[in-house]
Amino acid sequence: MRAHSPLPHKDELRSTALKMTLRGCQLFQGLSEQDLDGIASLLRLRSLEKDAYLFREGEPAEGFYIMQRGTVNVHRVNAAGKEQVIHVFRPPESLGEAALASPTGYPADARAVEASSVLIVPKVEFLGLVSQRPDLAMRMLGSMSQHLRVLVGMLDDLTLKDVETRLANWLVKRCPQPPTSTSTVIRLSATKRVLAAELGTTAETLSRTLAQFRDLGLLNVKGAALTIVNPARLDAWLQRRLSD
Repeated sequence: MRAHSPLPHKDELRSTALKMTLRGCQLFQGLSEQDLDGIASLLRLRSLEKDAYLFREGEPAEGFYIMQRGTVNVHRVNAAGKEQVIHVFRPPESLGEAALASPTGYPADARAVEASSVLIVPKVEFLGLVSQRPDLAMRMLGSMSQHLRVLVGMLDDLTLKDVETRLANWLVKRCPQPPTSTSTVIRLSATKRVLAAELGTTAETLSRTLAQFRDLGLLNVKGAALTIVNPARLDAWLQRRLSD
């Protein structure tokens, strides 16, 4: 009779799953198996229902987070009560690293757009690990620099003069480059309301703009699928708007 290999222990399966998530996160790519084991041993899982807050602006940082499932919207609310999306995080991105070095806590609010789960990397334990591994500190700086580039790009996009131009710019950026005449499908991973917030407008205005693009023959919309009929034509339309 053939001997069967013993089934993996539950803790072993959990560790393997956590290390797979870590490997997918830019912050931890290239680390040794031993390093990944050490970090995986620190992690805690948190599940979030839709619209539940992961953290609020000014709260003391318990650590930072790695997206495991779902979508988290990081935003700030201005004095007029308007919510401005900073970034929408999806697996396997990390978020909240900057708060580890800030005495004022988290710099914005973070809310689940849909049912989500995140891995918590606890602050005290991780900083202890970083003190022994300076290369991890450099990786943290790289990750925060990437987030900064996202913010700068978002600010550039929001300076575009109108919603039509901002939407066209958003769509073109997600097409293969350089744009061709071959149709491209973009599938929204969150609601159109989230996209509207990213573009600095309302869901109603976004719906009207999508309908306008459809009437111009630039775009087809079916549920969460946005089909750019001719990316090169859309890019040419965008360049004309930018030069006006």
